[in-house]
Amino acid sequence: MNSWSDKAWEAALPVYTKILEHPFVGALADGTLPAERFRFYIRQDALYLEGYARRLAHVAARLTRREHTEAFLRFALDGIAVERALHETFLEGARPDPEEISPACLLYTSLLDAQATAPVEVEAAALLPCFVVYQRVGESILARQSGSPAAGRREDGAAQGDGGRAAENPYRCWIETYADPAFAASAELAARICDELAAAGGEEIRRRMTDIFVRCTRMEWMFWDSAWNLETWKI
Repeated sequence: MNSWSDKAWEAALPVYTKILEHPFVGALADGTLPAERFRFYIRQDALYLEGYARRLAHVAARLTRREHTEAFLRFALDGIAVERALHETFLEGARPDPEEISPACLLYTSLLDAQATAPVEVEAAALLPCFVVYQRVGESILARQSGSPAAGRREDGAAQGDGGRAAENPYRCWIETYADPAFAASAELAARICDELAAAGGEEIRRRMTDIFVRCTRMEWMFWDSAWNLETWKI
């Protein structure tokens, strides 16, 4: 029998397909994404992550099994540290003003905040897309680069290795972070904990977990779409 996370991913698959088809992700993959759009994205991501660690810690405090609590605390401490290192790389240590928050970023963060009073199973499921979507996008981009015949040649026509292909993309640090096996291990652990929570819950809890997982996967699409369009407040 498929696990809850397998079924939730199947429900979210049409949205994930749209994410892979989005021009932001395509341009990120081939290194042609305009710097302005990537900078917009990474600044909004920094604002998003301001609260993400606290949400992970909040779930940790609500979980009843020690190993689950410890895992979510590690996610809060280790995972966010890695992502913030990316912001140091691409933003050179600058901190975006909270007033810069885009409509999409505010919507996503508000949706996550609203789960603080939901059952802990639902709150945990709301945080899961940020793991599994990024993992799969990173791995998909890396596979796309590795499989591209053109990517393996320099301008003079000489063949080069994987390291040379990666060096051509100015966003290789971002790609390698989310395609890293260590990040995949964290994503798999988070999904496994959600599976255990779902298995112990009733059918209504599992339905709510799936609903919020799909909704937050849509938020991931909106986040990249917002960056592609350099989204601003209309009034």
